[in-house]
Amino acid sequence: MHFVHGWRDALALFGPGLSTYIHFNKQTNAANTLQTPDSPRKGIIMNVARSFNNWRKYRQTVSELGRMSNRDLHDLGIDRADIQRVAREAVAR
Repeated sequence: MHFVHGWRDALALFGPGLSTYIHFNKQTNAANTLQTPDSPRKGIIMNVARSFNNWRKYRQTVSELGRMSNRDLHDLGIDRADIQRVAREAVAR
């Protein structure tokens, strides 16, 4: 069985209470932007990297569970309808 996931599944990775909104700070000193450890650009890059890694983990989990037979899933206590929920929980850990 093959699952196709799009942007709606990527939004599910943020979980309840988390927002996909990214806050931008305007700095007047452009030369100091990338030198400070808490620069907004570094935070944005880290958020994008974290989201991408979460998306990859989610996709890998869905793919692996989707390839299992119903019997194998039942042995794990998972129903085929629960695959996406289990994958979201795996990302949340």
